[in-house]
Amino acid sequence: MPTDCISYPETNYFTNLILDYLSQKKKLKELYGHFPELQNFEKQIAEKESSFDHAIRKDLVKVLKKQYSGIETSDKTQDNIRLLGEKNSFTVVTGHQLNLFTGPLYFLYKIVSTINLTEKLKQKYPDQHFVPIYWMATEDHDFEEINFFNLNGKKFKWNNADPRAGKTAVGYLSTEGLDEVFQLFSAEIGDGENGKFLKTLFRKGYLEHDNLSDATRYIADKLFGEYGLVIVDGEDADLKKHFIPYAKNELLEKRSFEKTTSAVEKLNELGYNVQVNPREINLFYLNEEIRERIIEKEGKFFVNETEISWTRDELLKELEEHPERFSPNVMLRPLYEEVILPNLCYIGGGGELAYWLELKDYFEAENVTFPMLLLRNSALLQSGKQSGKRKRLNISIPELFLKQHELINRKVRKISNIDIDFSPQKQHLVDQFQHLYDLAEQTDKSFIGAVKAQEVKQLKGLDNLEKRLLKAQKRKLKDEVERIAELQNGLFPNKSLQERQTNFSEFYVEYGPELIEELMNNLDPLESNFKIITFGKE
Repeated sequence: MPTDCISYPETNYFTNLILDYLSQKKKLKELYGHFPELQNFEKQIAEKESSFDHAIRKDLVKVLKKQYSGIETSDKTQDNIRLLGEKNSFTVVTGHQLNLFTGPLYFLYKIVSTINLTEKLKQKYPDQHFVPIYWMATEDHDFEEINFFNLNGKKFKWNNADPRAGKTAVGYLSTEGLDEVFQLFSAEIGDGENGKFLKTLFRKGYLEHDNLSDATRYIADKLFGEYGLVIVDGEDADLKKHFIPYAKNELLEKRSFEKTTSAVEKLNELGYNVQVNPREINLFYLNEEIRERIIEKEGKFFVNETEISWTRDELLKELEEHPERFSPNVMLRPLYEEVILPNLCYIGGGGELAYWLELKDYFEAENVTFPMLLLRNSALLQSGKQSGKRKRLNISIPELFLKQHELINRKVRKISNIDIDFSPQKQHLVDQFQHLYDLAEQTDKSFIGAVKAQEVKQLKGLDNLEKRLLKAQKRKLKDEVERIAELQNGLFPNKSLQERQTNFSEFYVEYGPELIEELMNNLDPLESNFKIITFGKE
């Protein structure tokens, strides 16, 4: 399977914060622990082993067996669940929302990165066990972010959803209404062998499970169970009881707000966009009907936009008796994951790593080991036909990632039989006007403004001439321009990275199991570049 790659900076799709993190810029060093290089995991293992409460392992295994009770998963996943009970077992974690039918392609890339890193760690450190974890974001309640997927340029949306959608955790939501999506999806995907697999996966996932948590677990397991992936739903009283001391600190001392403020200020001072601004209390109150923020006013605690309230003692009693009702938000969920799991490394996208970089001081204040942070793999999938077309159009891989107007202008200039670059003429004009500036300076300085105005006017005139010639040449080369646009639009849907738009089914229906096999073979989580993977012959 042919593969190419491009550096992350060359793609123009990654923030300065992530690029600087990957470059290990000194100004960011204090915001993270060990950088994710294979040799650094020895220190991370030692730190996690000594700080982790190994008594949690028993509850973790018990909960996982309960959550998997309705699934016939692989022997490898069952073995990995059992191994989590042993002191020399550690995890690598990725997390993701419960997007409909996995959402965009990068869901696959996250999990492949996670599985492949555990394999590398096992080779390097054979005396330990390493378990890949997908932490389902079952407690999120932003339904609009997860209720659709894109296939063949069409949006498949879950319209007739549970009336609680958007009000409570998505994991609770009934799968009713997804039969309509299934009918539309079935008609789109066709009746080939791969299409039948996808339809069965969708039908058994959503139409044979009662809630979104169980449905998502089933689908992720069918795609990755053979590789030993373990799927965790943190919304469980037996797990959350271990988080009670940290939740108490949050409620009474506003610990996360206090301890993340300096990192947020530092990121602002360095000119980065801050991903998440912490609230004073970063916990929600959760039940099957609502997920709402907990706020404090004048010594009493309230659930936002409800009649629910507590005194301090009543709140602590509620926390002790019902820890499952206290739901961490995006700032606290990382700590909860690291308290529950013997984890070494978190794998996420750029946005996720950006908010993790706010948290190191908070982890230290709570005496929880801060994990390594690894950017998930990114890739562009293309057919052999698309690869051949790119080469015939003489478009390099870095050029493929340009904005479309930049790409077309560059190629039109390159293939034209006339020179449409007026840069030499503009420079000549600037040089001429410099002489006029010198003359005005020596005679009458009041003329400098007039000289400047004339310079701007003439440069603008050259700009306009250049644009008109370029436009005329585009018309002359219309077929070439259309072919360039068609190729790029096919690889960058909605003028965005393919991995952020397209659902995996669009490729699975064509390539079947080979899709995941090739991702497993080609995505190296410790190789810091953007992969281009070609399927089929040119």
